[in-house]
Amino acid sequence: MDNNNTYNFLLSDLKNLKGVGIKTSNLLKKKKIFSIFDLLWKLPRTFTDRSISTKIKDLKIGEIQTITVLPYKYNFPRIKNLPNIVNCRDETGQINCIFFNSFEGYVKKILPLEKEITISGKVSFFRNKYQITNPKYLSEDASIIKYKHNKYSLTEGISEKVYNNIIKQILKNLPNLKEWHDPKIMSKFDNVSWNNAILKLHDPENIGKYNSNFYKRLAYDEILSSFLVHSDIRKKIKKIKKKRKIFNLRYQNKILSNLDFNLTKDQYKTLNEINNDLMSNQKMFRLLQGDVGSGKTIVALLAAYNTVKAGFQVAVMAPTDILARQHYATAKKIFANLKMKILSSKSESSEKRIIKNQLSENKIDIIFGTHSIFQKKIIFKNLGLIIIDEQHKFGVNQRKKLSDKGGNNCDVLLMSATPIPRTLTMTIYGDMDLSIIKQKPNNRKEVKTYTKIESKISEVIQFVKKEIKDGNQIFWVCPLIDESNKLDHSSAIKKYDFLKKIFPNKVALLHGKTEIDKKESILNKFLSNKYKILVSTTIIEVGIDFPNANVIIIENANKFGLSQLHQLRGRVGRGKKQSSCILMFKSTLTDNAKKRLQILKKTTDGFEISEEDMKIRGFGDILGFKQSGIKIFKLADPILNNDLFEIAENQVRNMEINNIDIKKYKVLMKLYDQADVINDIV
Repeated sequence: MDNNNTYNFLLSDLKNLKGVGIKTSNLLKKKKIFSIFDLLWKLPRTFTDRSISTKIKDLKIGEIQTITVLPYKYNFPRIKNLPNIVNCRDETGQINCIFFNSFEGYVKKILPLEKEITISGKVSFFRNKYQITNPKYLSEDASIIKYKHNKYSLTEGISEKVYNNIIKQILKNLPNLKEWHDPKIMSKFDNVSWNNAILKLHDPENIGKYNSNFYKRLAYDEILSSFLVHSDIRKKIKKIKKKRKIFNLRYQNKILSNLDFNLTKDQYKTLNEINNDLMSNQKMFRLLQGDVGSGKTIVALLAAYNTVKAGFQVAVMAPTDILARQHYATAKKIFANLKMKILSSKSESSEKRIIKNQLSENKIDIIFGTHSIFQKKIIFKNLGLIIIDEQHKFGVNQRKKLSDKGGNNCDVLLMSATPIPRTLTMTIYGDMDLSIIKQKPNNRKEVKTYTKIESKISEVIQFVKKEIKDGNQIFWVCPLIDESNKLDHSSAIKKYDFLKKIFPNKVALLHGKTEIDKKESILNKFLSNKYKILVSTTIIEVGIDFPNANVIIIENANKFGLSQLHQLRGRVGRGKKQSSCILMFKSTLTDNAKKRLQILKKTTDGFEISEEDMKIRGFGDILGFKQSGIKIFKLADPILNNDLFEIAENQVRNMEINNIDIKKYKVLMKLYDQADVINDIV
């Protein structure tokens, strides 16, 4: 089987497997298992050893045992609800196989008299006789039963036996792939092939061996595939020749001189990087990454201003309508002479028609809005720059399509307020050039962070009363919407009911189930200071900027990751007053929880916090991937496999420098879920 047929087999539908019908296929799809290849990465958690035969006289009650017996008598009672019984024996004793709700024909078929049968199941003892109830593992062929059966995290409706049979079938037919790695790379993993590595991965003796050569080899495949895809996208974008944007930086400098603050060194540095991209003949595809409150927005708006002055239009997209309006309001203050509009779901139909016409006739310089500004019906006359704020929900495929959408002359700048470790940045944003702002503006006061045991909530209430008296506003964050019997968390609704009795007509409630129109109304009223306290779930984490809110109280803070707590803390401290963050917790804290809270109290450096967060929690939750369903890797981990990330980075860089063709890695890239991106690789 050649490599092309190999990946076609591995990426084929599950229904191609023997014993997998529509029902089983649908059950597997609920676990996001869509192809044969996907099944390979659902690893065994433990195993049941059915390999050792035991004589009846040596059976242990309450344990799973494997025996070879001779059925010699059927007992099929005529009384309803009584079980069918098959008497079995070996040379050392007797045992009964008990069947509830089974037809006589079925029992006779699986346990024919006077034929040796190997059976495995949990042994019990009833009325002085051993018995196994409803045995599922039995066969005339002992080899089918006598091995170590893996235990997987199963989908409801699929038995362990069925799941194991499916996996065994795949492993038996696993094709040998033509090796894509060079001998130098293979030597790092003791030359274990992809095929053998997969077999070892599902060997019950290897469960949990994450530092083994076979595991590392497969992790490296994932990492390298991801980096190669990103490299290929970068090269394709760099090949796109565009019309240079001619800047007269006197316009920019005049704007800078009129600001009531000075840019930091990092802001100047990133602005120059973006300007150089915009003025080049290569298409820009850049991520502007900065900590909360580092001043990304002004940098992006200055780039937008320069683009407009060069004769192009700009589109600025934000995740929420209210943030889009805030960006619009900021731009109106700074660029009084530009033609700017906002387009959102709130816009009247007549207004939308006017804006669409104005965009197509080049009568609008900058359009602000949510994703609606990129609808097919929206046509720009001369779009030169797309700016996307808080873009971390975009995957590599979506970013590629976004880059293509604007046309050759349109540059793309994406912004993220989520500082993440370098390994993770390479993994998620490797297809983009990167600009980072770490410095905070000099006029921004550091948020003071406190911890408070929840039994002292009365002290927190007194503090809130004082803040409201001083004209300030408060965010009060709870983990859940409703009361949960399973989790001992506070609920937003319960806290809202509690607070509105103390602060009548001053408290609002916001959570994920709040209707969009009502949500916008609540946020606007909070922005205009009609509410003093906003009780909320974590939906305020991103995309809200309220300068008058300078206190945030986070309940059950120990239940959040460090990065998420830091993002929440970043919702305050945006005005000129001193701001505070109160982390509330229950009396019992784990060592990790104590460590997280202490780190947050010690530093406000988001990059340092994200590094610590990844060490404590693992990379999967840094950007909320577990909640959003996004999973970057199946095996590789930026912490455990940090050395592999460096090796892969060096290998890809070397390939780029020496212009080495990536075609030999086509199968690797196709297998690891990147087919949409690399479909033009031949």
